[in-house]
Amino acid sequence: MGLGNEEYTARKDRRKAVRVFGQFCVLLGVAFLCAMALFTWKTFTPYHGVRSEDRGFIALSYFGVDRVGSQSLIGMEQLRAHLQALKDQGYVTITQEDIQAYYQSGKLLPEKSLFLMFEDGRRDTAIFSQKMLEDLNYKATMMSYPEKFEKKDTKFLLPPELKELEKTSFWELGSNGYRLAFINVFDRYDNYLGELEPLEHARVAPYLERKYNHYLMDYIRDEYGIPKESYNKMKERITYDYTALRDIYTKELGYIPAAYVLMHANTGSFGNNDKVSAVNAYWIKMLFKMNFNREGFCWNRRNSSVYDLTRMQPQSYWSVNHLLMRIKYDINQDLDFVKGDAARQAAWEVLKGAMEVKDETLLVTSLPNDQGLARLKNSEDFEDVYVSARLRGNKFGLQRIYLRANEDLSQFLSVYIRNNVLYVTERNSGSERGLFQLDLDELDGKEKISIPEDKKAAEMREAETFSRYARSAHKAKVYGERLKDKDLEKPATVEDGAPEYKPDASLHARGDWRLRIALKGSLLSVFVDEKEAVADLPVSVSQSGLLYLEGSGGNFGVSQRNLADDVYDGVFEEFVVTENTGASEEKILYESRYQGMDAVEYTAKKYWETVIDWFVTNL
Repeated sequence: MGLGNEEYTARKDRRKAVRVFGQFCVLLGVAFLCAMALFTWKTFTPYHGVRSEDRGFIALSYFGVDRVGSQSLIGMEQLRAHLQALKDQGYVTITQEDIQAYYQSGKLLPEKSLFLMFEDGRRDTAIFSQKMLEDLNYKATMMSYPEKFEKKDTKFLLPPELKELEKTSFWELGSNGYRLAFINVFDRYDNYLGELEPLEHARVAPYLERKYNHYLMDYIRDEYGIPKESYNKMKERITYDYTALRDIYTKELGYIPAAYVLMHANTGSFGNNDKVSAVNAYWIKMLFKMNFNREGFCWNRRNSSVYDLTRMQPQSYWSVNHLLMRIKYDINQDLDFVKGDAARQAAWEVLKGAMEVKDETLLVTSLPNDQGLARLKNSEDFEDVYVSARLRGNKFGLQRIYLRANEDLSQFLSVYIRNNVLYVTERNSGSERGLFQLDLDELDGKEKISIPEDKKAAEMREAETFSRYARSAHKAKVYGERLKDKDLEKPATVEDGAPEYKPDASLHARGDWRLRIALKGSLLSVFVDEKEAVADLPVSVSQSGLLYLEGSGGNFGVSQRNLADDVYDGVFEEFVVTENTGASEEKILYESRYQGMDAVEYTAKKYWETVIDWFVTNL
């Protein structure tokens, strides 16, 4: 028994030693990456030559960068693709000094000028973007919140690291303001939540819509919209943040950065209230040389003010062509869209928008407020087919597969997912006719929640949040009791006859559906995520025809950022078309998947990335 315990202990100690060693290696690797991010042998080389005519400049601002990407942070591979495409188009980066000279002394800029920013001053942004800035000879501005300096939050770059970034010559410094906070917050049921710090806001965000504001944009108001503070108190509150910002930057950096981003502005001035705007305007012009006051569009021209600049915030899921499409229609100038694997993309004819073949994925990017449409060449004889694909475009939007179509699309069958609803339609003569539709939440067996149930969930989350972050033990107790009382409530369910809660579609909600279509003769079956959506649906379009792919966005969804994003990416991954004759082994008519050694290399790469992700996440 004693020997058994000794062996068990020895094994346990060995496992622990291996785990500790692995953690040490990962930490050492992270430290190495941090060091390499702040050290370089290269030096930024400014652009040479300008045009005689004024073309202005574009400004792009990324939230942040991490290794593989997330809902808000762009992955380093995707960022490199974005910036490389701009480099290939001839874009060079300009500096804050260039912008000042452009507005103050009429300096001309290069024909294709880019002002590049990264917001929030995140450490991972520096780590994962430094090398590509060096490779592309691009210079960027790193924004920061000086409040983070005081808290020494390890997610964010501290003053010594910011100074080291500057020394590399590939970075300038800017400011997002003293801190980030929210005022005049209501949830979607018009419950007044008041003022929220970022952590509080993040916890209740699933229950908010658009009834809140950045703390510099307005008076602090009560639930009736009446100011809770006098003019002098408002002025004192806003002034405190600007003076704190000034003092911290002066102490820690030795100067105040020239570039400022007034968060959540888009007001045409510097706030939602004239008196608030005047206070902001005074301090912005007192402390900074320029201000990005708007977001959504990228083009800045001489007829704008240096204190009323605009920037575009590319999202983590944007394809390269999505970015280029937005820029093209902002600046009204031609850009060349990327094709990815040009040899494999040549199998398609792009009729609208743009198309990129990236690895095993077909990316169909729409025109603004329109569609992206691509036709598979030599598919005019497709009749009885089996189609499979993984659709990974955003939920808000449309991804469609056309079958048995003619050249002008006056005849077709189509299967598409739009806003999380599956549709089957056909057009034989006349207008398009719906044959079938199904809410995919129903197919997934997602439990229906009533509006009263969702309202209870919102109020419980709010009470729990205010209890957790209460400023005093007394307030924590009050909200704790409120949480207990709310938990005891029994709201009416859908089964009781209460209306169902249907969330508004978000522009940024990602979709992921495995779609299979079986078409034979006059019958069509569709499976989604291996579940039968519809079987043997009668169709009237019987003759053979072409295959098309479409991606389109339609109307805007709900979003607090990039409200003007009217471009959509249809994402068709592992797209395969085979004959559907009933033979034991059907002929492959088309597939986007790799074959042979390409498939082996691609699979090995994905496996290696998965292993690295596991270690980064778990050690």
